[in-house]
Amino acid sequence: MVSQNRLQKFLGWREKSKPHITLNDELYVLLAPFRLPLILTVLTMLFGTLGYMLVDDMSLIDALYQTGITFTTVGFGEMAPISDLGRIFTICLIIFGFLIFSVAIGIIVEVLNRGELQSVIKERRMLYDIARLKQHYVICYHNEFTIQVTKYLRESHIPFVVIDPSESLGEIAVKHKYPYYVQAEPHTHEAILKSHLSSAKGIITLANNIADNIATIASVRLYQNEIGRKRSYLIISNAHSTSDEEKLGKLGADKVVTPTSIMAQRINAMAIRPDMENLLQEFLYKHDSSLDMEEARVTKVSWVTLKKIRDVNFREIANVTIIGLRNNDGRFIPMPKGNTIITAGSKLLLIGPSEGIRKAKKIIRKSTQPEEMKHV
Repeated sequence: MVSQNRLQKFLGWREKSKPHITLNDELYVLLAPFRLPLILTVLTMLFGTLGYMLVDDMSLIDALYQTGITFTTVGFGEMAPISDLGRIFTICLIIFGFLIFSVAIGIIVEVLNRGELQSVIKERRMLYDIARLKQHYVICYHNEFTIQVTKYLRESHIPFVVIDPSESLGEIAVKHKYPYYVQAEPHTHEAILKSHLSSAKGIITLANNIADNIATIASVRLYQNEIGRKRSYLIISNAHSTSDEEKLGKLGADKVVTPTSIMAQRINAMAIRPDMENLLQEFLYKHDSSLDMEEARVTKVSWVTLKKIRDVNFREIANVTIIGLRNNDGRFIPMPKGNTIITAGSKLLLIGPSEGIRKAKKIIRKSTQPEEMKHV
């Protein structure tokens, strides 16, 4: 088994991702009514084949073929001369086959009319699609916030799964273009498994009341400990007051957004520095802007560790500028000078074109200085 895994890894083969919940048991229960017609069909074919072999001394293949065309009433005629007793046997076989077909059709119509089989098959297909996602966001509860958040995630090509207990979630998903969704209470173990949280980047819980957000945050942190995940999930939540914001932060939320606070900050920025607010709106908030701003973490093995900012030369290589540096102790240095030393574990605030930032972050991750940097 170990050798096989090594061979697959060497060849670049990957096992097909499977959801934690496959719904195989539910599908088996819904398909169980089809067992009786199937068993009766097999027994009838066996009975007819043996009957023709005994009554009219047919060969096995002729008897099997005669039973098949008789049982299905296709009317191809006789494979070989049939005696009077054989004809009586054929009539009985036709009647019995008709009864079996009638029962089978009745069962099929009953199962399809209930609609459960179609919904389980659709959900099962959805779960397999979700299992293929990597570094996606799980968004809890559908509301106006969710509509706007998913709109920007979709425009930025960031995968996401929406969880909501509403029975009409399927119709909502079609209306608001949710590609993946799970109908369940977000804080339940079932929802966590169906959304394939194990491979997600983080979770965004946008409930209308703090109790639901608390339950979701607690469930996610417990699941994180249960699977022994080394990298903590990024949990973003909303709150309706400052006190709720503090509670959610203490319970495990990494970021808590208070709509009233955000609105006040934006209004103050517009009133005090309207030109700057317009600039941010134009270049940073738009998904199709050529300008971007991101943080890049410097690891211990990165070649930029203990280097001075002026020696990094991101401006010449990637057209990116370092406009801030956050040390391990959380102290933020805006517009650091050229002789500022970059320490391990610090975060660099980069601004520039999106492609340039991606290039700069790739350079930062390297353990040795790239050749192109040595000639700048």
